Amino acid sequence: MHPRAGASLSRRRFLALSAGGAAAGAAGLSGCALQVSTGVSGAGETITVMVNSGDITPEQVQQAKKDLGIKIVLVRYDITKLIAMITNGNPPDLVRGVGAVDAPFYAARDVAEELDPYFARSSVLKLDDLDPVNDLWRYDGRTQGKGPRYGMAKDFSQDSMYWYNTAAFDKAGVDHPSETEPITYEEWLEKAQRLVQRKNGQTTVFGGSYGGLTRATLMATMTASAGGSLFNDDFSRVDFTSPEARKALAWYIEYCRTKVGPSLIQPDPNGWDGPTYQAGRLAMSNSGYWMGGMIYPDKKLAEVSRLAPAPLFAGGTRISACQGGTGLWMPKKAKNKDAAWRVFEWFFGEEPAKARAGGGWGIPSLKSMRSLMPAQEDYQKRVLKAQENELKHFSVVSFTPYTRADAVDALFNQIAPAAMNGQISVDALAGRLNSSINEQLKRGKEQVG
Repeated sequence: MHPRAGASLSRRRFLALSAGGAAAGAAGLSGCALQVSTGVSGAGETITVMVNSGDITPEQVQQAKKDLGIKIVLVRYDITKLIAMITNGNPPDLVRGVGAVDAPFYAARDVAEELDPYFARSSVLKLDDLDPVNDLWRYDGRTQGKGPRYGMAKDFSQDSMYWYNTAAFDKAGVDHPSETEPITYEEWLEKAQRLVQRKNGQTTVFGGSYGGLTRATLMATMTASAGGSLFNDDFSRVDFTSPEARKALAWYIEYCRTKVGPSLIQPDPNGWDGPTYQAGRLAMSNSGYWMGGMIYPDKKLAEVSRLAPAPLFAGGTRISACQGGTGLWMPKKAKNKDAAWRVFEWFFGEEPAKARAGGGWGIPSLKSMRSLMPAQEDYQKRVLKAQENELKHFSVVSFTPYTRADAVDALFNQIAPAAMNGQISVDALAGRLNSSINEQLKRGKEQVG
């Protein structure tokens, strides 16, 4: 059953969540018990799916119409439009989301549908086949990684891993990192300093990139690797002055200061690692397994590329998180839930999922599809071996429900360059980050209620 027709949202309260680049969410949406259909597949229905370009291709839209009898209308993902659609009581039927940071945000605001009853009845998506990465899409009202499921990852990578180019290492006379045993962050930075190439004051080859998917997830995962947590127990505050968070922050500022790789004070002219790595101008790239999809087509590059485990801090814990886990969730007020679920099953467990698995652009989120990962060439077998070994060290690093990663990044990007340029100390930076981010988290917690 849908939330009662009269339940309205304060648009102003909803939009307040957008402050600092954050996105939507709504407290106060009341919902009734979930109604699960008995065997109705949704054939003949039309559903609206809000995704980025390329998430679902026009060919797949045609395929869904043919295979499922369901018409998919694609709407370009736009957070402002999503807020408006949810606020007006007419949301998309499925929405793109990044599990690592979006799941607790939408679940805490009661705008996302609990999907456990659907999973329980599905013959396509079986619980014992779900990779643990899908726990990113769980939230028990307090902690991410436990409780009901609100979505699913389409595929994933362990985003603290990195690729490296053996030709760049050999040219600089630097030992290759192990593909099974992690080096320390300190060793990684020391290698990057030896690998960087400069000419006339300009960096011609980056020694390595290490930025995470967002600074917020980078800091959270590195703090976990140092043996601590960036957030307090109820995720309502950050503390960059704790020994573990300060260690992560100091390391990242040192990485930026030494200018061994791209950062806010030394941007990559290409905007991201992919083209730079392809051009041989980046010795190490902090990109997970997914970048194999870009590396494999260039056989020469593929043969000199290796995938290495996530580094750890000396004396710290070996963990290898996913900072993404992009997938889909279903708004609580969606009008066509049966048809939406059938498309959900198809997207995550049928043809589109098989096609993704074979491309090397991510690890399948169903364990039964791992056999489809590219393993024809020796270099693919090598990468797969490194990746399979790393899966043992996966864990969920929980994120706060009270703001979005892009909002934290907006604050970080304003405050941190002064430390990267050596104008303020790491301790001064930690204090400034605490006060500005905690103010944002306080507002977010008040909005959730």
